[in-house]
Amino acid sequence: MSQNRDTLLRLFALLRLIPTYPGYIATTTLLEKLRERGFAIDMRTVQRDLNRLSVPFSLLCDESITPYRWSLTQGAPLELRDMDPATALALHLAEGHLASVLPQSVFDLLAPQFRRARGYLDCSARNELADWARRVRTLPNGKALQPAPIDSEVWQQVSTALLEHKRLRVNYLSRSKEEVKTLELHPLGFITRHAISYVIASVEGYDDRRQFALHRIQQAECLDSSANNDACFDIDHFLSSNFNAPGSLKEVELVADISPDIAWILRETPLGHEQQIETLPDSDWHRLRAKVRDDQETLWWVFGLNSHIRVYEPARWTVTILDNLNQAMKFYENEANYGKR
Repeated sequence: MSQNRDTLLRLFALLRLIPTYPGYIATTTLLEKLRERGFAIDMRTVQRDLNRLSVPFSLLCDESITPYRWSLTQGAPLELRDMDPATALALHLAEGHLASVLPQSVFDLLAPQFRRARGYLDCSARNELADWARRVRTLPNGKALQPAPIDSEVWQQVSTALLEHKRLRVNYLSRSKEEVKTLELHPLGFITRHAISYVIASVEGYDDRRQFALHRIQQAECLDSSANNDACFDIDHFLSSNFNAPGSLKEVELVADISPDIAWILRETPLGHEQQIETLPDSDWHRLRAKVRDDQETLWWVFGLNSHIRVYEPARWTVTILDNLNQAMKFYENEANYGKR
């Protein structure tokens, strides 16, 4: 039984190596690639396998040159082409990253390709890339949240509307008003950011572009009518000026004192191209000057540093930080007083 299984695996591996006409591969190359995949065979075995597979799998053999060259007939009934090692490795590493950023319904569509890549690497014990895949992992920076669940039918309707430039009718849960609204959207783009995906669209009757969290769409229907063709829409400009912001974003200069550990990190991974870090006199702390985006995400990053940073500019950031610290102190003071009761 084991011998029959090995033969079957070898035949499938051989078929996957043969390109579709007008591509071709020489018999000697087939032998070399099969040996790379761990099959201990000789040229005679390869030739015998090729002759056995020629008729049922529509193989073409060019005998005008030695060694013979082999091709699959165009329109062959089976998709048997093998992925190359680099593609298999890239898919294997991408799987771990995409699992935390793609909607589950989208990720499920790619599952067969991920399984194929894993299968290729698992069967290639002698392949250096397979060993690399067992030694390499991708980890997110900071705490990674689980992707917000998205209804598969909603994703199907949204993606169809985007691809076919159709209008989209949705029942959308407004976060600010905490109520469900029925809206007719003109989809313009799609953005995935960390654990949340967004549809960028304009609402029927309005010209401004807004973002709609995909997981808050409770029901969606792709309509037959065409969406407005907004040829001026630039998704990169939208990201830099409107995304997750009430208005156009600008850069500000961040001036702060930072601890030695943070200084070390920022020297290796700067906040931006315009960054300076200077040693403070009579101290192991450092003065940081950097151009940063004036957005909530940067301010959250500052909050996360806690006692490792002392902000001076922008001045309104220091006010915000102080307000948050005072509010936090009140929370903990109230909790301490409650515990004494």
